[in-house]
Amino acid sequence: MIVPHTELEPETLINLIEAFVCRDGTDYGEVEVGMDDKVFTVRKQLVSGEAVIVFDEETGTCNIVPAVQARNAGQA
Repeated sequence: MIVPHTELEPETLINLIEAFVCRDGTDYGEVEVGMDDKVFTVRKQLVSGEAVIVFDEETGTCNIVPAVQARNAGQA
């Protein structure tokens, strides 16, 4: 299920984005990118609709994924 980012409290949204960008395997290329820049980029993608927040009811977890991926998985 897609959760609109606008339905989350601002602090909850920032915490979710920070947890997402801190995960192992999140790759930003050869140049080191600071936490604030990573959070800004992901938030911008959520606002523009390029990325969405997906809640998995089975596991009770949230993830941020490209909107195209969510649509292809039938979650949109």
